[in-house]
Amino acid sequence: MSAATFNDLHLDPLLLKALELNEYQTPTAIQLQTIPLILAGHDVMGSAQTGTGKTAAFVLPLLHKLLTSDKKDEQGTARVLILTPTRELAQQVFASFEKYAQGSDIKGALAYGGASIGPQVKAMKGAQVVVATPGRLLDHIIKGSIKLSSVDSLVFDEADRMLDMGFIDEIKRILRHVPSDRQTLLFSATFDDSVFELSKKLLKDPKLVEVDKRNSAAVEVEQIIYAVDEDRKRELVSHMIGMKNWRQVLIFTRTKQMADKLAKEMCKDGLKTESIHGDKSQGARDRALQNFKEGTTRVLVATDVAARGLDIVSLKYVINFELPYIAEDYVHRIGRTGRAGEQGLAMSLVSLDEQWLLEEIEVLLDTRLTPQWLAGYEPDPNKKPKDNRKNNNKSRKERDKKRITGQRAPNRRRK
Repeated sequence: MSAATFNDLHLDPLLLKALELNEYQTPTAIQLQTIPLILAGHDVMGSAQTGTGKTAAFVLPLLHKLLTSDKKDEQGTARVLILTPTRELAQQVFASFEKYAQGSDIKGALAYGGASIGPQVKAMKGAQVVVATPGRLLDHIIKGSIKLSSVDSLVFDEADRMLDMGFIDEIKRILRHVPSDRQTLLFSATFDDSVFELSKKLLKDPKLVEVDKRNSAAVEVEQIIYAVDEDRKRELVSHMIGMKNWRQVLIFTRTKQMADKLAKEMCKDGLKTESIHGDKSQGARDRALQNFKEGTTRVLVATDVAARGLDIVSLKYVINFELPYIAEDYVHRIGRTGRAGEQGLAMSLVSLDEQWLLEEIEVLLDTRLTPQWLAGYEPDPNKKPKDNRKNNNKSRKERDKKRITGQRAPNRRRK
């Protein structure tokens, strides 16, 4: 039996031409399963591993619906609204839209915070597809530069992350401006109880598509765990990158302060390193990311603001300098490598204080992740871990409650 093709999905010829120009050969599993459902008008919850083509899974059928729509009188109004939690993901989704819409007269607009709103206001005029972060979209609604009364397709990309970042209040305000008679799509690599709770309020009789085991890591990613003392992590990272001659490495930390500190220290080790996080200006983030993609920067240190939305071709190495407090973020972090069938390596450094975080990740993945020792960097057996589990379990429960009830998560800035 021959493999399915994009022709089998009955997409508009303009889209098929764009896919051919971009050398898309065969649809992925998430695309095969969700595109027909979206074309049929169903609300959909779609989950698959990172790097499996989820963006195309909703952008392609929504573009097809615009191209074949009989609503010609609404040519210059917003018909498709795609919400993302971060600037980087908004930029990535919009780049995919432009790639798939080439050759058509469909106009799109991109809106996110940290950049001048003036050019965005101009771009909104006549845009049928709008990709935005929630906070900046509300700015446009208040200014009157966009009206959502004609939106018939609403997409939440990385819905769980939006809840983590405290966007539920903004989402509720946006929904007041969007028709209730619409198609709603939720996509993410991870679904949890709070997302399912949210889906009951947003979607009508949704079709659930889970291509892989829920909350699973990409199979193409080799996961290695090293037990190491906290004060020797930076030394081990620089040693591994230098010894193995890794040329493009993405490192994750939990805080902005640690990202900046680590980047500075690694530069002293002779490794050209930059950091990227929410306190950086948009221009600085764009430059750092571009330098990393072009290879002029060897190492990029990022907080979880970059865990979703960074799409770097053939990125082979991801390092968790610190394990995330939210286990699902581990899946998204290591999903920056092993994309589109490529092989990748995810190395995590675990101190005694982080052992409980590793256990939470193991529970989420239903996989045993056994730490190993690297010769010369063995942890000190006389050290005793701090017990942070009680406090963080409490804060986790509070966060989950806020996500479901609609209260803003603490210490989160609107993006």
